[in-house]
Amino acid sequence: MHIRDWPETERPREKLLARGAGSLSDAELLALFLGSGTAGRDAVAGARELLAGQGGLRPLLDREPKALTRLRGIGPARACLLAAALELGHRHLAAQLERGEALGDPDAAGRYFAQRLRGLPHEVFAVLYLDTRHRALGFEELFRGGIDGAEVHPRVLVQRALAHGAAAAILGHNHPSGNPEPSAADRAVTTRLKQALALVDVRLLDHFVVGDGPPTSMARRGLL
Repeated sequence: MHIRDWPETERPREKLLARGAGSLSDAELLALFLGSGTAGRDAVAGARELLAGQGGLRPLLDREPKALTRLRGIGPARACLLAAALELGHRHLAAQLERGEALGDPDAAGRYFAQRLRGLPHEVFAVLYLDTRHRALGFEELFRGGIDGAEVHPRVLVQRALAHGAAAAILGHNHPSGNPEPSAADRAVTTRLKQALALVDVRLLDHFVVGDGPPTSMARRGLL
């Protein structure tokens, strides 16, 4: 049965308009981007097959666009649509951190780091710079490494914080293994960075470790 033959209340587009995007399953949302199915499958069935084959939505969308084009039912046009949708989500979240809005929700920074860093095959150490009222001044991916870690230089962090005119900073890095638990090395480098920033009157507010699930806040753990 084609989707157009489904009851109107069960069609993904009509369901979204009537109940909101949150009412759709992962497969139904993905089907909206696929647009149509392939021989013998409607778009929702094709989406379910893609999700099952890739282990879920996140592993699917973590693939590079060129890798997406090699999957059944996704060509260059659909791969570009999915990549663009994901980037729009990143930019929407980033817009909440633009200068002029105070960072009133500490978890918003954690969500932003997770959006930017989760799923990367190598470790990335990033910084969110804030002014005296905790408004975002800028975000930088400062250091990159391999799957086991990234070398972090306190002097470079201090230089960049001063260049942004920052009064505070929030750090974040990912664990490609998926384990969001801070390691002994994470705790040691956080202490060094906090001390270095304090020398130039920049407060370190938090350090998020991004893995599978919610990012770990080292401030909330009492590790700052």
